Amino acid sequence: MTTLNFSNTVTINELRTIIPAIGVELTPIIQSEPGCGKTSLLHMIREDLGDGYDYIYVDCPVKDMSDIGMVIPNHETQSLEYYVASLFKLDSNKPKVILLDEFMKSPKLLQVIFTRLMLERMLGDVALPAGSIVFGTSNNASDGVGDSMLAHAGNRVCILKMSKPNVDEWLAWAGEAGISRVIRAWVNMFPRALASYTDGNQNDNPYIFKPSSNAMSFCSPRSLAKADVIVRNRDKLGENATMCALAGTIGASAAGDMAAFLSLEKGLLDVRDIIKAPTKVTMPDEIAAQLMIMFQAIDTIETQDDLSAFMEFVERIKSSEVQAIFFTMMMRGSKSVRIASRNQKIAEWAAANHELF
Repeated sequence: MTTLNFSNTVTINELRTIIPAIGVELTPIIQSEPGCGKTSLLHMIREDLGDGYDYIYVDCPVKDMSDIGMVIPNHETQSLEYYVASLFKLDSNKPKVILLDEFMKSPKLLQVIFTRLMLERMLGDVALPAGSIVFGTSNNASDGVGDSMLAHAGNRVCILKMSKPNVDEWLAWAGEAGISRVIRAWVNMFPRALASYTDGNQNDNPYIFKPSSNAMSFCSPRSLAKADVIVRNRDKLGENATMCALAGTIGASAAGDMAAFLSLEKGLLDVRDIIKAPTKVTMPDEIAAQLMIMFQAIDTIETQDDLSAFMEFVERIKSSEVQAIFFTMMMRGSKSVRIASRNQKIAEWAAANHELF
């Protein structure tokens, strides 16, 4: 008998496929540590499935019974009828995609109501339209943030552990989302900021969430993205306010280490000037500066000629590993790959450096 090897986790992109595929008949409950993007799955599924569904977000910990539905007297029939809250859009005949966010933090009485929704696609006594999809999210039990589930319900759902995005995955997403080149370059230089406490040997990691710590500000895929608005407004905020705001978002250690990147960016050449004279402009010595230039190029290059010219600059970088970051990000971006995949300079570089991949 062949033994199949598989990881204990699934990626967020795998979940985009899993949830629509099984979510009509079996409810997936997605678990991960804080800030890994579980809630964004509803938006991703909406992008994939389109307007044929109603999309419903339920913030479970802050709901009570009256937010879900109530029993109302029907005087004509002299009976009680269950009325479902407008939150669930049952006035529409479209099937629903319902996210029960932070389901395991729901009050116990609501967990009973939600359990019937997860198992039978019923809200009280009212059925969801055929084809409706239900899924939930939660933190890991080991995170120590109060997540629990009724034992009899756990055996009736599909509990899936979502992996934390690695650096390449997060950088590809961050490029698409328009996250500042400063933050992307910093993450590339400090990959421990996206490590997980479950990886082991992370006790000395000053950046990440750890159940043993009471720190409320730490690096996560979510908080790094949230820090973008601070970086974009740093000239308006001033140095002290910028650093305080960053420390309050991604933690003091990360904010302190990012300060050097913020000061370095001010002196960088614009990519458009580099494209005009790629073999003549001064090459910065700092890897952080090289990275920030490359991330700006990924955002701004739109033509084959510009990419070929910029590759002349990239080939001047002494480290082929640093060059490889530009290649990887160009090939992963949904916009940039359309240019990069047909570029002769990119093809020549890939053939000459195939051992890096």
